[in-house]
Parts: sequence; structure tokens; C-alpha cells
Amino acid sequence: MSTEHQPFSGGEGGKAGTPWTRGRVLASLAVLVAGLPAFHDAVPNAVGNLGSLLETFLPWIGLAVLPLAVLALLRRSALAAVALLLPVTVWAALFGDRLPSAGRGAAQLSQLTLLQHNVADDNPDPAGTARALAAAGADLVALEEVTPEALPVYGAALAPDHPHRVVVGTVGLWSAYPLTDSRPVDIRPKDIEGDWSRGLRTTARTPYGDVAVYVAHLPSLRVRLPDGFGSGRRDESAVALGAALAAERLERVILLGDLNGTLDDRGLAPLTTRLTPAREGFDFSWPVAFPVARIDHVMTRSVIPVSTWTLPATGSDHLPVMARVRF
Repeated sequence: MSTEHQPFSGGEGGKAGTPWTRGRVLASLAVLVAGLPAFHDAVPNAVGNLGSLLETFLPWIGLAVLPLAVLALLRRSALAAVALLLPVTVWAALFGDRLPSAGRGAAQLSQLTLLQHNVADDNPDPAGTARALAAAGADLVALEEVTPEALPVYGAALAPDHPHRVVVGTVGLWSAYPLTDSRPVDIRPKDIEGDWSRGLRTTARTPYGDVAVYVAHLPSLRVRLPDGFGSGRRDESAVALGAALAAERLERVILLGDLNGTLDDRGLAPLTTRLTPAREGFDFSWPVAFPVARIDHVMTRSVIPVSTWTLPATGSDHLPVMARVRF
């Protein structure tokens, strides 16, 4: 009596099946990795602001392709390998324009260089930070978390090349060009009481014409259980700042600030729908120990961003962000 043993095919165990039938689970995961960034706006914020949390780290989803590719190779799965083309294509479509270009070359005519930095109110070395910022060669320098104690330090270092300045609360702008019509911008969330002033507006009289310059520091985000991703105050401030920008009468506008959100975060839509971000490269600016998100931004209206990059770490928990813009 004899028994024939038929080879098992089509399953997920071992190396059974053909290259086009193995790895169906991996192929499904590849579709999921593609779907999250492609349809991130479909993830609701109703529960713990999960949508904004996902959007804060959106580019990092692409890293999931690497372990999936290794598993597809080990499984010898052509199905999974082909499916991985989908997340790669989606990532390239969403973030390919942020890859660095040759735009950071020598300065050309009709250009300004801008510097944005949250210097941190607990900065252990404001003097060193001030020297680094002064040496960066920017025309406009915007700072946040400037304490009254540290203000003279930054002022002394920046004054030689930036004799014009305006400071409102904990935010300030130092300029190589005259500043006029300076005033606070009210972006305070309704539930915050006491002395809280984190927004300013001024007119920079550049060689290329007048520009309305805004400096803002939106409220910080918190991740706590069971509330989840706490962005309510940040979102409220973004709406207020967006309204101020919409009412701005000057055609040319520059916004510099620690906005506590990434360009993909829907909470910054009141700003990103009105202004053009300087977004070349990823140049994550926070936290300085291992930067995972770009939350310090330069945005413009009727001014063209040419390039943007980060500077080496200072005593802050943020990296300084520089941008070059063209008129």
C-alpha cells in the first residue's frame, strides 16, 4: 500500500507556493504602509488627535519599507516585492520635492537670508548661542523663548550687524534693515491667563521693498493618556495667526516661528493654506538630541523660498533653521 504526498502550495508557512503566491501578508502590509501617508487626512482627530499625531511623523512611515523588503527577500516573494513599489511611489510623490537641490548656492541679487531659532528659555549658554547666530550671516533673525535675563546677551551679539530690533514678550526680530509699524499679534488661546505674548508683526524696509514680517511661537504639544495628542491650544493659536495673516495689507509677507507642528499637520492648515513654506529637504529641527520633526518654519507670501537648511546645535533643544528667499 503506497501513499502519495502532494506538495503544499499557496500558504504562508515556510517557502511553500510560488513567488507570486507567497508573501500575501507582507503584500497587505505594504498596501497599508502606502495607504497611511496617501490618505492621512482620512484619519480622524476625534479620538486623541490621532490624525495630527500621524501627520507629525508622516515621512518616517517610509522606513517601514526596509524591514518589509528584507522579509520579502527572505520569503522569496515576488508578490511582496512588487507590492512594495506602492509605498515607495507614494512616498516619492509626497516627499520627493523636499529632497535637497542645488538651491543653496551663492547668494544672488534680490535675495534675503533668514534665520529662525527657538533659543530655549533654559538655555545654559545664551552667549554661545548668540555668537553662533550672529555669525550665521542672516539679514533677519527671529528668536523665540527669549527671557528678560538673556535679552541683553542676544542684543549685544546681534546689534553690530542687526541694529534694528523689535521684541514682544518672549519673541523678537533683529534686522539689518529698518523696522517700522511694529506691534504685537494676539495669538493667545482663550484658556491661557496671565502674561503670555508670543506674536509680533513689523515691516522690514529691505532694498527690495517693504515686507511684513511675523514672528510667532505657537503653544507646545503634549502627549498624555488618556487624552492623546494635545494640540488644541496650538490649533487655536494657528487660527488666530492665520486670521492676522489674512488681514495683512502688504503684499509681501514672511512668517518665521516655532509653530510646534510639521507642514503635514492639519492643525497648521490656517497657515499652510495662506503661505508658501520653505520646505526643501527635511532638516528636522527638534529635538536636538535626535531630530525627528521639523517644527521651526519659514513661510512666505509673494516672496519665493529658494532653499532652507539647519545649523549646528546651540544650547537650545531646537536646531536653528535658515532659509534664503528671492523677490
